Amino acid sequence: MNADGTALGEALRHHGDVEVRGAGSGLTDLAVNVRTGTPPVWLRERLATSLTTLAAYPDSSAARRAVAERHGLPEDHVLLTAGAAEAFVLLARAISARRPVVVHPQFTEPEAALRDAGHQVEQVLLRPGNGFRLEADAVPAEADLVVVGNPTNPTSVLHPATDLAGLARAGRTLVVDEAFVDAVPGERESLVPLLGQLPGRTVVLRSLTKTWGLAGLRIGYVLSDPGTVRALAHQQPLWPVSAPALVAAQACSTPAALAEAQQAARQFAADRDHLRERLAQLRTAGIREATPTPEGPFLLLEHPRAAALRARLRELGFAVRRGDTFPGLGRQWFRMAVRDRSTTDRFVGALHHALETLDAAHEHTADEH
Repeated sequence: MNADGTALGEALRHHGDVEVRGAGSGLTDLAVNVRTGTPPVWLRERLATSLTTLAAYPDSSAARRAVAERHGLPEDHVLLTAGAAEAFVLLARAISARRPVVVHPQFTEPEAALRDAGHQVEQVLLRPGNGFRLEADAVPAEADLVVVGNPTNPTSVLHPATDLAGLARAGRTLVVDEAFVDAVPGERESLVPLLGQLPGRTVVLRSLTKTWGLAGLRIGYVLSDPGTVRALAHQQPLWPVSAPALVAAQACSTPAALAEAQQAARQFAADRDHLRERLAQLRTAGIREATPTPEGPFLLLEHPRAAALRARLRELGFAVRRGDTFPGLGRQWFRMAVRDRSTTDRFVGALHHALETLDAAHEHTADEH
């Protein structure tokens, strides 16, 4: 059970979309890490055109070839999936493991999928004291399946590829969730260039949801050795990825699309710097960042009264993501997406007001006692 009494399984299934579901258009969404203003017009047009082909069964060959070329890999190293979330389910079903380990805090779906498949999952909890960075001896040597995110959701930590490569060993499956790495300029620290060079089995997961605004379309992919790809594909139903999603995978793998994604990554970095500068002004009010060097399109923040602060922010029109459903975090944490400077300035104004009203309420309560 979590500190608030929520069952572990329920906590693992909590995602940021819940924070804004049913809220109408009144809330500014900082809870979901999907780039705003997406999908871009050119991608929407490609998707609209694909609707004329829906009478035919999907053919994944062109999309698979495009993704393989985008990463400089043979086609048999690529498996297209209905989002990265499906890939976690396939891994949980296809990979036998005696001692699976999930490195937390991170996206909770990998552990949920493993538990649903009957695995007894061991959690490795990274420490806030060192900024949630991976320590060399954190993962047990006996672990034969290790799952880690890079950059990690929700901490925004980008682990060095050399540190992740150090987790690879014979008899172990190393799964690296790179759903947000295309939001990092140059895709620094990606493990894709090391595929085929590490001991054991390495699996890299990618998503097109975040940068391209395709959460509702469900498209992602797995990069690994041919044997692993075949084993995962064996767990899929026929035609697991829709025709529009296949069109998206192909379209987002072109040189022009990759250039646009890199420009978006650079903009994320600039907007994140602006957000951090504004938040630094509130440190005396108890706001603290989880890591000194965040690299994702989101920040993990700490405040001793974060639950009350989130409620006040919601009243002021801003939704942020609670942190206590991530293993290793408590009620004092919350995550927020990086947005444009105008949105950030409005949010920081609301945050300042919320902090002031919390302090005033606290002082009033103290006076009454």
